[in-house]
Amino acid sequence: MTVTWRGVFPAACTQFHTDFSLDIPGTLKHVDAMLAAGVHGMIMMGSVGENTTLDPTEKRDLLKATVAHIGGKVPVLVGVAEYTTNEACRWAADAQKLGADGLMVLPAMVYKTDARETMAHFRSVAKASELPIMIYNNPPAYKVDITPEMFAEMADEPKFACIKESSDNPRRITDIINLTKDRYLIFAGVDDLFLECVLLGAVGWISGLVNAFPAENRLIWDLVEAGKWTEAREVYRWYTPVLHLDTHVKLVQYIKLACSECGFGTEVTRPPRLPLVGAEREEVLGIIRKAIATRPKV
Repeated sequence: MTVTWRGVFPAACTQFHTDFSLDIPGTLKHVDAMLAAGVHGMIMMGSVGENTTLDPTEKRDLLKATVAHIGGKVPVLVGVAEYTTNEACRWAADAQKLGADGLMVLPAMVYKTDARETMAHFRSVAKASELPIMIYNNPPAYKVDITPEMFAEMADEPKFACIKESSDNPRRITDIINLTKDRYLIFAGVDDLFLECVLLGAVGWISGLVNAFPAENRLIWDLVEAGKWTEAREVYRWYTPVLHLDTHVKLVQYIKLACSECGFGTEVTRPPRLPLVGAEREEVLGIIRKAIATRPKV
């Protein structure tokens, strides 16, 4: 299906059994909960989906099952976060064959590419399939920065449809728009900067905490779409302490713990990520449980 680049797109968690084996039925049950809340798209096997812990067979099996399960209700995107450009191209081609509607492409993992190498990586992945691409820019996490000037240079590639802007700097949205006009659609990629990004021109939200609070994510999106900024700010202020969990190095563990507390899946992550323990666990649980106790009516 054609991707409508607008709205709330969960960066969906991947569920695992207690022996760390892939739990496809559990993942799809969680997907159903987010679909029921009215999300606009689904991103499988992004960073929150523990992409780099999955082997190629698991990735193919999960994507195939998800595409069949969703059945065209919303577009399905898949993360491309491989260690080499060749592997990224191979996975992009496989994703098209398996029915993905689009790709969310990251720079190559581990090696910190310079600007020329980074753009060559994205251009190579674009040539590997016919799918539209969301370019994921997250220099705090991945140490590779795709600058506004680089986006301007890559604007001649028509498959680059959208940007997930996660630089932690909302100024970037204005800089990109000033340089490239309406060439790219921009999604907020940091949960606790969502409202700021929308005010500056973002048309969508790639969210992690939607995994735990899908109805509330849709609520704040609907308030923004209706221009009800006072109400949107109130929901955002309630939500922000939880949204801060999205910006920590342990965001996957934090989000999965929130999901478990809200009745969506388990907190099992694959090593080297380990379960939260001690004071850290109690602190995060306190934030999550306060949000649950004070959540707005939906």
